[in-house]
Order: sequence, then C-alpha cells, then structure tokens
Amino acid sequence: MVDSQYYLPNDIGVSALDCGEAFRLLSPQEKMYAHYLSRAAWYGGLAVLLQTSPESANIFVLLQKIFRKQTPAQLEQVATAAGLSAEEYQAFLVYAAGLYANMGNYKSFGDTKFIPNLPKEKLEALMKASQAFQEQPAEMEALWDSCSCPLFSLEDKQKQLGLGDKGITTYFSGNCCLEDAELAQKFLDSKKLSAYNTRLFKRDNGGKACYEVRLASAVQKGQNDSFTQEPSYDVKPYCTRDRFGMKNLAYAANENQRKMLEEYRRSFTFGSVDAHKEGSRYWIKDKGPIVESYIGFIESYRDPFGSRGEFEGFVAVVNKAMSERFAKLVGSAEVLLPELPWPREFEKDTFLKPDFTSLDVLTFAGSGIPAGINIPNYDDIRQSEGFKNVSLGNVLAVAYATQKEKLTFLEEEDKDLFIKWKGPSFEVQVGLHELLGHGSGKLFVQDDKGKFNFDKSKVTNPETGEPVSLFLHLETWDSKFSTIASSYEECRAECVGLYLCLKNQVLSIFGHDGQDAEDVVYVNWLSMVRAGLLGLEFYTPESKSWRQAHMQARFVILRVLLEAGEGLVGLEEVTGQDGKPDARITLDRSKIHTVGKNAIHRFLCKLQVLKSTADVEGGRALYDGYSTVSDSGAHNFLRLRETVLLRKEARKMFVQANTRVSGDSVELVEYEGSAAGLIQSFTERFQDEAEQLEADLLEMNRRDQLAVTLLM
Repeated sequence: MVDSQYYLPNDIGVSALDCGEAFRLLSPQEKMYAHYLSRAAWYGGLAVLLQTSPESANIFVLLQKIFRKQTPAQLEQVATAAGLSAEEYQAFLVYAAGLYANMGNYKSFGDTKFIPNLPKEKLEALMKASQAFQEQPAEMEALWDSCSCPLFSLEDKQKQLGLGDKGITTYFSGNCCLEDAELAQKFLDSKKLSAYNTRLFKRDNGGKACYEVRLASAVQKGQNDSFTQEPSYDVKPYCTRDRFGMKNLAYAANENQRKMLEEYRRSFTFGSVDAHKEGSRYWIKDKGPIVESYIGFIESYRDPFGSRGEFEGFVAVVNKAMSERFAKLVGSAEVLLPELPWPREFEKDTFLKPDFTSLDVLTFAGSGIPAGINIPNYDDIRQSEGFKNVSLGNVLAVAYATQKEKLTFLEEEDKDLFIKWKGPSFEVQVGLHELLGHGSGKLFVQDDKGKFNFDKSKVTNPETGEPVSLFLHLETWDSKFSTIASSYEECRAECVGLYLCLKNQVLSIFGHDGQDAEDVVYVNWLSMVRAGLLGLEFYTPESKSWRQAHMQARFVILRVLLEAGEGLVGLEEVTGQDGKPDARITLDRSKIHTVGKNAIHRFLCKLQVLKSTADVEGGRALYDGYSTVSDSGAHNFLRLRETVLLRKEARKMFVQANTRVSGDSVELVEYEGSAAGLIQSFTERFQDEAEQLEADLLEMNRRDQLAVTLLM
C-alpha cells in the first residue's frame, strides 16, 4: 500500500476560478492586453516543468498527446475496455489534473512527490489503448519508457524536493551539495550577478570541481558575455522559447506599461535580471491599472538554497469594491507602522505608499496560486522605491471554504464560528501580512561607496545594547539568510498580521465592529494555531527538514504561543469518534489581547532586529530552535505529525479560463470545476502549435539530461 501523502485522492476538491464578470467589464483594448499577457504567462510557465523534476516535462507531453486526441469523456470507454475500474480511471484523471495544476509531479505546496493511485500496468494498458498511441506507437512508447519509472518511483530521495541526498532538484545537478551552492553564490556575488534566473551544474575536470551556471535566456550570447570570463563557468540557454512578443505593446494603456513590457522582453531575451528590475520599476509606477500583471522568475521557495526564482506570470482584473478597503488600509499604514514592536530606527525612513488592490485572477501560470502577493522581491527596490500588494479575491473565495465534517482538530463549539468567519478573518490577515508585514522593517546596509543608510552613532541593538551589524554592498536578504530566508520572512509577516489585527482601526476598515470584530480576531488567531498543527504535514523527519515555508512559519508561531503559557493555547492528543488518534487545539479568547499579544510582541521584535542587523547566526538559532519537531517536551510533535497525516485534507486545485481572439474581439472560455475540466483547459491552452511546443520541451529536457549524464 502506498502512503496516502504520495497520491491525490479521488475526491480532491477542484474549483473553477470565476472571473467572468470582471472580464466582461473590460474594454476591447483591455481584453486584448489581458489575452496577450496571458499567452506570455502560460508559455513562460512551461519552464516550471524543467525547474521541478527531470521527468516532469516528459510526463506533461505524454498527457498532452493523450488528451489532445481524446477528451476525458471519450477516453473513459477506452479505459474500461483496457481493464480499468471507474475508480482507477478517476485516479488517472486526478493525477493528470494534479500534474497540470502543480506544473510537475511534486506538490507546489509542500514539495512532496505524488504518483498515480493505480497500478503501473493499468496506466500502461490505457496509454497503449489510446488513440494517440495507435497513431504514433513508436513515439508514445519512447515517451512512456522515458518517464514511466520515475513517474511511479518512491525511492527515499525522490519522495521530496531537496538538495543533495535530501531530495530531487533541477536547480542543481544531482552531485551538488550545500557547499557547492554557497560557492556558486560567492562567485555570482563577485560578478555582481543575481542567481534568480540560473541553475548550477557541477562536473569533475581531472579531479577538480568545475561548475556550469545555466542562465534563462532566449539567446546564447548577449549582454552577459562577461559571465564567461571565469573559465570554470559557462552560460547556456535554459529556456529558449521567446514568447514575450511585441503584440502586448500595442494594447498597453500607458507609457509605463509599454516600457515595462520592453524591459521584460529584454530580460527574457538576454537573461538580464537588471532589465527585469528596470521593468519592475515601471510596474511599480503603473498605479491602479485595470488589468494588473507581473511575470518572471519570482519566488525562491523551491530552490533548496533559497536564491533562485521559480517562473510565474499572472494576469488579473481589479475588484474595485474590495480594493477600496485595501486603499484605506494603505492610507492608515503610517499610523499603524509605529505600533509595531521594534524601535523607530528599525523601520524604513519613509513609507512608500504602494498600490494595494484586490484582483480576480484571469491567469496564474506557475506551480501554484497564492492568496496574496507582495512584489517585487528585489531588496534594493523594495527598500527605496517601493512595491505593490495584491490580494487575489476569487482565489480567497474558494480556496479556504470547507465543510464542517472535514474541519479537523477544533472543538465542536468553535466549528460554526470558524466556518462563518474564516474568510473575512483571512482577508484581514492577508491584507496586514502583505502590506505591513512584507512592507515593513528596515535592512541596515552599507553601499558600494561605504555610506550607511542609518546613523551609526545613534542606532544600537535593543536586544544587546551593542552597535548593530549590517548588510554589505551586494548582500541581499535571500543570499545572506539563504535556506531560512523565505520561511523566516513569512513568519515575520504572519506575526505582523496577528499583532495588528488586534487594532479596532484595522477591523473597522474591513467593516467589522463590536462582537463581529471580536469574532474575527478570535478566528484569525485560532486559524493560525490550527495551521501550525496542520503544518506538521510538511515536515520530513528523515531529513529533519521543512518542505513549505508558510507552514513552517505557522508551526513556529504555534510553538511561540504554546510557550507563552497561562492557558492561552491548549493542545492535547485524544481518540476520535472513529477510534483513531486525533488532536484538539483550543484558544482562550480572553487572553489574546494580553498573553498572546505580549508573546507576539517579544518574538516579532526579535525577528526584526535579527533581520535588520543581518545576524544570520542569531536568526538561524532562534528560528531553527522553534522549528524543531521532536518527541520530547510537553508535546510529542512527531506523534502529532502522524495524526495530522491521518486526518489531512488534500489542497484544492483550481481550473482557470482561457482567452481566444475571435475577429476583433476576445472571448473568455470557461471550464467546469472538475479534474476533466482542468485537463481540458490545458489541452486547449496550447493547441495552436502543440506538436512544435511539445518537441521543444522534450528537446530542452533531453539537453538537460544529457548535461547531467556528462557531468556526473
């Protein structure tokens, strides 16, 4: 029997993201702009297949070839004739939908591998009975042979993403370890180059380790020729399809959008992170667009070293009513920021008021869809020029809805309240997390001319009373704090949300007063401590590592609040009504404003001080300490992890619409919220030049595997 955490259940939730009304209200020009940006995002998003695992691209092509010839409904009869039961065929559809939704065969949230929940020989029989196989037997056989073994393999190293012997990664060749990642980072820093759009391959050259840094660019030579001056390194293209065409420019609404698109195109053509940063500057200046978008190598969660960005691109339409609330929150930011628990000197000199909008997602290409975003991630831009916040309204509307009978680990009397206020409370938390969490705090930096961005004679470390340490020129948050950077920052932002949601001013902005406001606060804090328990699903005991930044952060917060004592949080192991292990988590609402607030105050101040002062050693000691999962102490978290796995509910998948040009207009093509609907959306998304696209993907993956073979 396969452990259930390694396959997707047949009854997994699948929801369609509704953007029909928002799209209908766009002008013809805005629809064209959204359409071409969406095409760029979807084609660029295929790079994620190559960033996930060696087999992901080939599995994707195999599925595309099968479903291009026969829809899920048509293939069902073939499956029955091939000997598959109805449950086995549904398991195949769910696997295919999961592969598309995650853009690879590892879960985007948790980085765990998932395999088809049916016998390998049954899937092979279906593949060979398909029309695609009948028409191209040799090609389909070769495809199956190239990916069928890793498709089903659950060898220890292949169970999760990771570096070296801890898991699978394509950001590094399989013979790389943490020391290699650190060495490459030092090299890139010395060349004043970002790791965001690179991968690292290591080879042996007569007993000496040599490295090849692969850069994501459409051309092999260009602005980065200086990168090849070091003989141990070489620049080679990693994603050669130039899909960021000039058609976008024709429908841009203003000069900022046009310049933004030109810089993005230059970035993808030559692999220039500087060009992407320049495009991001124009993006920040593009205030209040009706059609919002961002594209590139953005989030570093899945790089085991924490420096390389996964590709993503989104296109969304502003929800004006909800955006008004976020605009009020932005307007209150300068009043709320001084309420945070660190000294004034540890806050930015000036709060650069960002755009903060609620968006209905039309397109989100990548490995997963978040609830909110705070970008760009470039420290130098965020600190001095600003950023944007977005909350994805149609994602929030469906992502966190749950049925009472599936609501785990809560007291019965909390469940109805939780269901009623989970959505509104999460809306408040997302707003605070993105705007005042990620948007707050100062990094002490010395620039290339030796100038400091703070008064050294006046600023001291409030924890030690000593002068502060700092970030040197070219050092960034990600490069300095590396493996803990993402989760540490998510934890800091979550704590800001918990701390500031206690303010009546904040709750009033979101329309909550009186008892309703108290219930929103209670459910927000209860949701956080429950999420901390649920986070144990994403911890791997064998490697003592966390696979998901946000869930590690929430577990840390649970530990902090348990440590606060005085009955604030209760966590006990119990036996469920089914006779199996269960757990109950409780929160004393009368102590949130006292015991809870004080605990978060102390912890949040420590997090910010350690971050501002570039204290990697102190930050790692603090964060790793609270991240520890053991079977000793007041709570046996290793045993509780087994209970969480026993009771877990699979994360929902989303079906997204497509757009299609028809004459002078753009049509929105929507699909049902099911595994079959998700599959259909992907097969129709790339149908115009499917065969060439699939050939290109296979060729890029073949070159990767050839390089790995030669390097090993």
